[in-house]
Amino acid sequence: MSEAWLNKVSWSNEGLVPAIAQDAATGRVLMVAWMNREALRLTWQKSEAVYWSRSRKKLWHKGEESGHIQKVKEIRLDCDSDVILLQIEQQGGIACHTGRESCFYSKLEKGEWVEVDAVLKNPDEIYKKNE
Repeated sequence: MSEAWLNKVSWSNEGLVPAIAQDAATGRVLMVAWMNREALRLTWQKSEAVYWSRSRKKLWHKGEESGHIQKVKEIRLDCDSDVILLQIEQQGGIACHTGRESCFYSKLEKGEWVEVDAVLKNPDEIYKKNE
């Protein structure tokens, strides 16, 4: 099958595009990450979110360490072709490495950032360090 659809994406100079992971059932934005062509192709093939880690300079299959895989229900491209929206089902209910449902857990209230979402699971329990 042709992968010409990848050419419709307006990739950055670094070959990346931002990707928003949104809960398909509730509409809540869970996280934002980056994808390169390979990450988007693999996400489409596997129906599981694969991102590009800019810090580690490698592909990152969401949940590979934590078990919190993102099952992809739908992939959308915005009107400028420069942002991907993934409608996902978050396995384990935790998308954030802090152990919260969403990475967007801080809310601006009266000029202060307030953490308004509870930690559902201690990150030390999620990410076992190989020492």
